[in-house]
Amino acid sequence: MDPVWTTTVLLVPFVVVLTAGFFYLYGVIAGLLSKTSVRNKVVVITDALSGLGKECAGLFHKGGARLILCGKSWEKLEELVDDLANASDPTVTFPPKLVLLDFGDMDSMPEAIAEILECYGCLDILIFNSSMKVKAPAQTVSLEMDKLLMDNNYFGPVTLAKGVLPSMISRRSGHLLLVNSIQGKIAVPFRTAYAASKHAVQAFFDCLRAEVEEYGISVSTINHTFISRSASEASQSSRSIWSLLYTKKPLGVSPDEAATEIVKTLNNKRKEVVIAPSLPKVAIYARSFFPNVFFAVMAAGVNNAAAAEKI
Repeated sequence: MDPVWTTTVLLVPFVVVLTAGFFYLYGVIAGLLSKTSVRNKVVVITDALSGLGKECAGLFHKGGARLILCGKSWEKLEELVDDLANASDPTVTFPPKLVLLDFGDMDSMPEAIAEILECYGCLDILIFNSSMKVKAPAQTVSLEMDKLLMDNNYFGPVTLAKGVLPSMISRRSGHLLLVNSIQGKIAVPFRTAYAASKHAVQAFFDCLRAEVEEYGISVSTINHTFISRSASEASQSSRSIWSLLYTKKPLGVSPDEAATEIVKTLNNKRKEVVIAPSLPKVAIYARSFFPNVFFAVMAAGVNNAAAAEKI
């Protein structure tokens, strides 16, 4: 047998094993670094009772962060704290602090912000995780519902951000991370108010990023297609043409996947991350460079959905 051929045959498995070992070690090291990177950091999580909120809470709690968990129900927040305590080593973790926070109740925001700042006197990371969804034709959604959506998805997060910014500016450090929908980039039919609120909050944080950079404050946005909850939920999703732009990947972005991306974004201080399959990403570019094509596809999707309902 040709010596060169023999050497090649022997080297290929060696290279494959070596490469696999390298990526395995990289993953282990990255995992360790992600845990130590939040140790002793004051981390605020809004809507900590959601699937993603609980996943982030567990991840940061085990990493040794000083958590401030926010939610609408005090009883459920206490249950979450009990779950975290049972799943972690109390010698290397801190008991989370709890704050009642409801973006739908704007009158309560000043008190909630003051309470958040009083917990540790400062904060290092603020994760905006709250969201409210509505799907309906524009003419059937009341102005009261539009205002409630804007409070939950725009005015609430913006008010909280403005409330903590003076503290971050005085310390010249901090990281604001917005978990936003891909509809902050593109809009699909029957989600007028929802998409409008997501566009608005996306624009606010994009502007804010440039304004606070000189103070050493980082601003990141993560746009996902959908946070999945269960496989059964995926089977109930719409299958019209335009629904492919916001349905799951393929069953949605799982909470653990999204939480891992949040940790990576915080560690690398990435400004913008889009978690989506190829089609929604193409739609984002099509909206910018080929708007007429994008609008035609959206309209065709609505027509197909209307035709299907008549059958």
